[in-house]
Parts: sequence; C-alpha cells; structure tokens
Amino acid sequence: MMQSKKPIATKWLSHALLWLALSCTAAHAWAGQVAGTVLQLSGPLMVKKADGKVKLLAIKSEVEQGDTLLTEKDTYALIKLIDNSEITLKPNTSFVIEQFTYTAEQPDGDHAVFSLLKGGLRSVTGLLGKRNKERFEMKTPAATIGIRGTTFIASYVAPSATPLPPSPVQGVAPGLYVHVLDGLIQVSNPSGALNFAPGQFGFTPSFKQPPVMLPVNPGLPFTPPPVFSASPLSSGASAGGARPAAIDCVVR
Repeated sequence: MMQSKKPIATKWLSHALLWLALSCTAAHAWAGQVAGTVLQLSGPLMVKKADGKVKLLAIKSEVEQGDTLLTEKDTYALIKLIDNSEITLKPNTSFVIEQFTYTAEQPDGDHAVFSLLKGGLRSVTGLLGKRNKERFEMKTPAATIGIRGTTFIASYVAPSATPLPPSPVQGVAPGLYVHVLDGLIQVSNPSGALNFAPGQFGFTPSFKQPPVMLPVNPGLPFTPPPVFSASPLSSGASAGGARPAAIDCVVR
C-alpha cells in the first residue's frame, strides 16, 4: 500500500509542474500580444517593454500589451488599436497599455486597461468600447475613466513632488483635466461626481477632492499636426461626414 502511493504523488507533482509551466508561458504570451499600430508621428516615440528594454518606434511599428509609451517634448503620436479605436498622445506623455484584447468573433474576451501616468491624450472609442463599454478602463492618478463610445481629451498634470518630471505647463494646477468633444462624461471619485457635455471642461485634482466645472480651456493645448485628423475616427465623424450619435462616457 505504501509503495502504491509514491507513483500517484509523483504523477500529481508532474501535473502540477506542467500546469505551472503552461501558466507562465501563457502569462508571457499575454504580455506581448499586439494591441495596435503607430499610425502617425511628429517626433520621437519611445517604448519601454514589459521586460525593461527600451526601443524607438516608427510609423507602422506595432505596440503590445505591457508597453509603456513615452513621447518627447515635441512629439504627437497616433496609435490605432486593433478594434479601430484611436489614442493620440500629446508631447511629454507617459502612457501604459496594461491590457488590450479584442477579437471580432469573441466579444466575451474584450478587455482594455490603460494608465495615463503623465501628459495627455485624445481617445476615440472603437468597436470594443461600443459593444463592451464596461470592460474599458483608463487609470490616472486622480480618477479612472470608463468609456461609453465617445470622444474626449484627458490630461494629467503631475505634481512636482512625484517621481515623474512635472509637465511643462505654467500656471496650471496638478490634476486630471477633461474636455468632451462628443457624447457625455461623468467625472467622479470618492469625493464627488459631476457631468460634462460637449464643449465643456472638467477638473479633479485628486481622489481627495471633487471634480469641478471650468469655464474655459485651462491652457492645456492639444494641437496635433493636421494629418492626424485625416482619419474619420480621429475627427469624430463618420465616413459620410456626419457626427456619430452621442453616447455617454463615465469617469469614475
């Protein structure tokens, strides 16, 4: 009886080791899955890979899950994701593609998780955000943005005390700024919530303070080269020139 248990234990251990090896392989493959392609550039764009390697990207370069994208002081970068959504990064931006999985025939596998660490971007929702809006998440140090098929600009000005260099914006308080171009958004954190309509500007300094309405653009320019707006998705218009139906977006 004692001898019969040894082969069973050995077999169990072998299965456990095989499962662990497969899990590690799957995790490694997940980190390197293609999320999109660089469509336009106006200057240097660096990427820090999940393994720590740093590379210089060019137009048509692929970006992957786990990548941290870093734009230089004069660089705008337009990234087209595999669901036809678009992210346009402004200069001096740090942006992480934590997870992005999309397959047209498998909506249950949709996941989009990003982090805007510093700088700003314009986001135009694609197919993933339209069919599975609850699976889109853009984190910032002041709020989490959940998209429901809309177009908006988000900028995070980092405090000078953070490890990241502060954004070179004079006279602008640190925090998260939003500008709605199409649709509706709600900015909320543990301290409060506020809705914003197209053409309006919002601000929340941190999770500890409620968002507020701003009467005008606070001085955070977003002026990519004209060629960046040649795509209907980038301009927020359909192929026929009409604006898409307004669908709201929630910033939690």
